[in-house]
Amino acid sequence: MSILLGAIADDFTGATDLANTLVRGGMRVVQTVGVPDGGFALPEVDAVVVALKSRTTPAEEAVADSLAALDWLQGEGARQIVFKYCSTFDSTDKGNIGPVADALLDRLGDDFTIACPAFPANGRTIYNGHLFVGDVLLSASGMRNHPLTPMRDANLVSVLSRQTPHQVGLVHYAVVRDGAGAIRQRFDALRSEGRRFAIVDAVTDADLEAIGEACADLALITGGSGVAMGLPENFRRQGRLGAPATAALPAIDGRPAILAGSCSDATRLQVAHARRLWPGLLIDPLTVEDAERSAREAVDWALAQDPQSPVLIYSSDEPERIRAIQESLGRSKAGDLVERMFGHIAQGLVANGVRRLIVAGGETSGAVTQALGFRALEIGPEIDPGVPWTRAMGDPDLALALKSGNFGAEDFFEKALGMLP
Repeated sequence: MSILLGAIADDFTGATDLANTLVRGGMRVVQTVGVPDGGFALPEVDAVVVALKSRTTPAEEAVADSLAALDWLQGEGARQIVFKYCSTFDSTDKGNIGPVADALLDRLGDDFTIACPAFPANGRTIYNGHLFVGDVLLSASGMRNHPLTPMRDANLVSVLSRQTPHQVGLVHYAVVRDGAGAIRQRFDALRSEGRRFAIVDAVTDADLEAIGEACADLALITGGSGVAMGLPENFRRQGRLGAPATAALPAIDGRPAILAGSCSDATRLQVAHARRLWPGLLIDPLTVEDAERSAREAVDWALAQDPQSPVLIYSSDEPERIRAIQESLGRSKAGDLVERMFGHIAQGLVANGVRRLIVAGGETSGAVTQALGFRALEIGPEIDPGVPWTRAMGDPDLALALKSGNFGAEDFFEKALGMLP
C-alpha cells in the first residue's frame, strides 16, 4: 500500500499538530518517532508524519535528517511532501527552515514552494508578509525572548531571505482572498520571476483551505499545520481518498502525570493553573549536579503523591530566571540538562505505572518520546487546536499528549485529562 501524503516535522509537538490537522480532514495518520528502520511495519494509513528533533540542531544535521525522512517517505509511495515547522517560524538567521527547504526541493527536483506558518485558530496570522501572534507582531510577542530561537523580525520575507541564497516573494492577501485560482496564478508569476519561495498571507481558515487547494500540484509544501487544512480534499477530488475516518480516544487506565519544560507564556499560565489543582515540583537546573539522580528524586516524589491525582513536574519559569540559568550554565548546556532530566523522569514514571502522560514543549516532547523508545503514535481526537491525544504504538500501552509550548488554553492540562474515559 502506498501513502498519499508524507510529512517531515522539525519537532515532536509540531508533528502531532500536523497529524491532528490531517485527522480532522478525514485522513488516517500515523506519526513516527524519527525515520523508521527496516523492521517497522506501517499500518494501513493515508499519511505519515515523521517527527524529527531538528529545529535547533546544526543546519547540516537538520538537512541530513530531513533528507533521510524524505527518502523513506518516497519509498512508501508518498505523492506529496510537507515540511512542517512552528507557526511562529522558530529559526535563526542561519536556519534551519531555509536550508532544509532548499535541500528538499533539490532532492525532489523542483524549483518552487511556499512558506506559510499561519494558524488562525491559535492566533498566528500573516498579512503583507508579516507574522502576527494574536494582535501583535511576532517581534513584539513572547517569542522575542525564546531561549533558543528568539524571533525579533516579523517580516517573513526578510527572515527567510537570510536563510537561503534564493529569492523569496510574497502572495499578498489581496490575491489570497480571491481564491485558489488567483493564488495559482500568483505562483506562476513568482516562478517566472525566478522566485523559489513564496510567503503566503493568511488570516482565516478559509484562506488556508484555498491555499491548500492551490498547492495541489506542488511537490513540496512548507509551513505550519494550518496550511495542511486543504490537502485532504485535494486527494478526494482526485478520487484517492475515501470518506473521513473517525479518530478514537485512547481508553487507557493508569496514573496521570504532566511534564512541562516549555517557558512560553501559554505554558507558564497552564502550569500556574495546574499548581492550584494538583501537587507540583519545580526542576531548577542550577541545583542539579547529577541529572539521573535528580530525576530519580523527582520520580520518588511523584510516586509518593496520591495515585489518583495528577502530578506536575515542571521547569517552566519566568524569562528573567531562564536568562540567569543560561548565563550560568550556557544556553546549550542548560537545555540539554533539562531535556535529559525529563527523559529520565518519563522513563521512571512509566516504569512505575504512569499511563496518561502530558508533555509541554517541543524540545521536552522530543526528549521524552525518544527516551521512552516508542517508534510511532496513533493520532486520536483533538484536545485544543493543534494538540490531540495520541496512543503510543508499543509496550506499555500509553496515552500521550504532546503540546507545543505556545498552544492550549489556560486549563489545557485539566481539560486533556478530563477527556479520557
